[in-house]
Amino acid sequence: MNGCGREMTEGTVSRIPIKFIIEGLGVAEGELIRHLAPRTVDSIVRAMPLEGRTAKWGMEIYFQIPVRSGEEKSKTSVERGTIAYWPMGGALCIFYGDMKPYSAVNPVGKITENIEIFEKVKNGTKISVERLK
Repeated sequence: MNGCGREMTEGTVSRIPIKFIIEGLGVAEGELIRHLAPRTVDSIVRAMPLEGRTAKWGMEIYFQIPVRSGEEKSKTSVERGTIAYWPMGGALCIFYGDMKPYSAVNPVGKITENIEIFEKVKNGTKISVERLK
């Protein structure tokens, strides 16, 4: 059985669709992918919905979230579209270009729709993240 059954819990879903609501700009979609960093993804899902004010660094926007997690399958370089958790800063990061993060990040997903919107985000822009229904 699949989809509507009660046996399907957050912990068993391997791809969790999410949306980023960016004040004054619009919406982007993505997905959290459990196998990339299962403990980190589970912590992020439990903390949703998330909200913060963005900061920019290179071709990345990030914002602090109420999740504390150490390195888990961390990487020191990422591809365009990567969603990652930054253990050093306690932040969720969206990379809209190929780049090297400031320090190791735990990739947790990818942007699936409207990645271009992140290029327009300015420091201090309000951003929300929630599960797609």
